[in-house]
Amino acid sequence: MVRFAQTRYIHSVKQELNDLLTRVGPGTGCGALMRRYWQPIALVDEFNPTLDPRMATPQGPRPVKAVRALGQDFVLFQNTPGADGSQRYSLLDRDCPHRGADLAFARYETAIDSAGHKQAAIRCPFHGWKFDASGQCVETPAEPEGSTLCTRIRQRSYPVVERSGVLFAWLGEEDSVPPPLPAFDCFTAPASHTFAFKGLWQANWLQAFEVGIDPAHPSFLHRFFNDAGWDEVGDNAAGKQFRSASAGDVDGEHWPMTRVMRELHRPDIRMDTTASGMRLTALRQLNDKTMHVRVTNAIFPHTFVIPLSETMTITQMHLPVDDTHTYWYSIFTSFDGPVDKEAMRAQRLQYITLPDYLPKAGRHNAWGYNAAEQQTSTYLGMGEDDINVHDQWAVESMGAVQDRTREHLGTSDKVIMANRRVLQKAIETVAAGGTAPGVADPTLSAQMTGPDTIDGFAPAATWQDWWQQRAAAKRAKASWS
Repeated sequence: MVRFAQTRYIHSVKQELNDLLTRVGPGTGCGALMRRYWQPIALVDEFNPTLDPRMATPQGPRPVKAVRALGQDFVLFQNTPGADGSQRYSLLDRDCPHRGADLAFARYETAIDSAGHKQAAIRCPFHGWKFDASGQCVETPAEPEGSTLCTRIRQRSYPVVERSGVLFAWLGEEDSVPPPLPAFDCFTAPASHTFAFKGLWQANWLQAFEVGIDPAHPSFLHRFFNDAGWDEVGDNAAGKQFRSASAGDVDGEHWPMTRVMRELHRPDIRMDTTASGMRLTALRQLNDKTMHVRVTNAIFPHTFVIPLSETMTITQMHLPVDDTHTYWYSIFTSFDGPVDKEAMRAQRLQYITLPDYLPKAGRHNAWGYNAAEQQTSTYLGMGEDDINVHDQWAVESMGAVQDRTREHLGTSDKVIMANRRVLQKAIETVAAGGTAPGVADPTLSAQMTGPDTIDGFAPAATWQDWWQQRAAAKRAKASWS
């Protein structure tokens, strides 16, 4: 079995192991692991004809769309509402079981289920085969009168649930029981206090996640050379969290994040194991009395939770579309008042194009790189307004799938090394028939709440107590918590 070759300072990966950790298609070790977790496959907004004109027809919205996840193609469509009036969705394999035509182009119709209730159905335009919302074939109209062929045909269907404007699919084995979605803040807060958005990166999921959980990179990748305007940034400002102020002050010390990251670039990085993954603490000491404390969370296998401001968090998931493409899904959760969804969407549409959520920056335009800016205002030279493009460059510039055989890791990469060890062990556990860790393990569900985050200045001697008290106070003020 391939193992990590590791010393205190150098961590190298063999090609065989790199493939194991990154490849997600059917029949791969990591793909089998990923199918033990709910995966975000679409935003509810993607069915809105105002945001996606492809959904508009003279007869009304077309509630059918193609989606791709873990190297597989699916067709997603709206079903008839449930008894409580909530919108339901169905997800089927996309290749028609007759002769493989693409069901993303299916006709949207209705069918009557075994209980006599009307439900949504799709019909393949190739030969008219019709499938109800469960995937059962209910008509094969070209077959002889009285044919019972359709009773023996069922297209694979997958459970779908909606939380906070995101549709999650369970892509595990057909006879498996999915675990409950955890009671994280982003899932328990009401719709009025959450906003969901996404974007596509042209790279593998693991490097996208590893950039996000790296506590050292903000001091460089997101470094600004000046702090002008930091006190004017609101909670909803797109990508400007590194111009906002951290929470709290000690003896009048209240620096903007730009200064914290620029001047204190050697954080003391600490990790604590949690039921869902790891709690990550980055400590930056201003002086004998004052400590900057940033607490974030890595939720296995591909989600992180970070503070955007004193009253808002970001929960970001990374869907492996296939080996070389990743959709990040972010849920913004307010612990204060309701969010302005239209304003938040408009801010982000400055940098992302609909209907496929493609960034305007990328390799095609050098991610907006400006050499003069790199010398005068930012460390990277790719703009001050949208730090997401900074992360996008880091992820995509590594290549479609990062070649980890060429990297040399140091002690500041301890989180990256720890996560890879957990990932490798989880792949091996699932391959041996065991239970995947974290949110895939239903016995741990009761332990999965929050998770708490903080970003602020604490008394150096009592920072542990300080951050927990601040997090509890923030939670206590939330009307929904």
